Amino acid sequence: MAYDLLVVGSGLFGAVTAYKAKQQGLNVLVVEKRHHLGGNIYCEDNDGIKVHKYGAHIFHTSNKEVWDFVNGFVDFNRFTNSPLALSKGKLYNLPFNMNTFAQIWGVKTPKQALDIIEEQRRGVKGEPQNLEQQAIALVGKDIYELLIKEYTEKQWGRDCKDLPAFIIKRLPLRFTFDNNYFNDTYQGIPVDGYNPLIEGLLAGIDVEMNTDFLKQKAHYQALAKEVVYTGPIDAYYDFCFGKLDYRSLHFNTQRLEQDNYQGNAVVNYIDKEVAYTRVIEHKHFALDTNTKHTVISEESPLEWREGLERYYPVNDDKNMQLYKRYRQLSKGTEAVHFGGRLAEYKYYDMDKVIASAFHFSKRFL
Repeated sequence: MAYDLLVVGSGLFGAVTAYKAKQQGLNVLVVEKRHHLGGNIYCEDNDGIKVHKYGAHIFHTSNKEVWDFVNGFVDFNRFTNSPLALSKGKLYNLPFNMNTFAQIWGVKTPKQALDIIEEQRRGVKGEPQNLEQQAIALVGKDIYELLIKEYTEKQWGRDCKDLPAFIIKRLPLRFTFDNNYFNDTYQGIPVDGYNPLIEGLLAGIDVEMNTDFLKQKAHYQALAKEVVYTGPIDAYYDFCFGKLDYRSLHFNTQRLEQDNYQGNAVVNYIDKEVAYTRVIEHKHFALDTNTKHTVISEESPLEWREGLERYYPVNDDKNMQLYKRYRQLSKGTEAVHFGGRLAEYKYYDMDKVIASAFHFSKRFL
């Protein structure tokens, strides 16, 4: 065989696994379906602005091993994620914190805010039966109706009363005036975008792009002793049990001949009358981009269908039972390993993907 390991997909799981394999002296081939490397963290340059082609990717972690690892390839800026929400014509700070509570109720102290929330929580009796009840039980009715309900219904394409409670397992309430969305120790975005990170991981490794592995599966699997597959697990098995459901996204990306559109990297649009859920202004991910133009992306959720990108797994009972059948089938597929968000039908933050690739590499390589 020509290679010790074939890696299908050049996203973070695939790229980190390929890198670790090469470090151990294995001969590796990476095949990528798209015309570019990096999966959904790929960035396009627009006259000095790094555009996150597949939506906002903000690196955050409390895992020092992961943080040190990625910093060995690229320098990170000190970007802090502080999104805003526009609802009924007014802007509110996220995540829900004392700034938000002051904007909604005019309160000045944490106790005043907590008293209101606790009173409103009492409207839900017993175990929450759907997302609406779960959200009210966590943050109260006012915040739910103003900042959660319409946004969530756009995101999932379903009424909140028809969505399972577990989708919102927890909603952070922060009783300080802190707009940093994440609680992690480390946070930032690569100074030159994510492409150099992937290029560094795959340096010296054979790569074939514009290659649909599934259309030539037998050919490519015959090239290597072991395969790491990071694509959709149901597609690998030709959807023999049926297709797993996803939510997809459409990005309406525009170049605007003005230096600043919204003054923030991310603004969520709550109202149902607005088709998109948020607007990303890419230049604000960098702290020193000095251009006379800007680039924005209006992000609109939609049901996934063939031809669209898979973004968010619909982890309801029906789909999880279906995934378990594929997962069980995969255990009997000799010399093929499944990893990453699509192969595991799991939403992953970037640092968790890298940690998962570390774990996989220690076990199997």
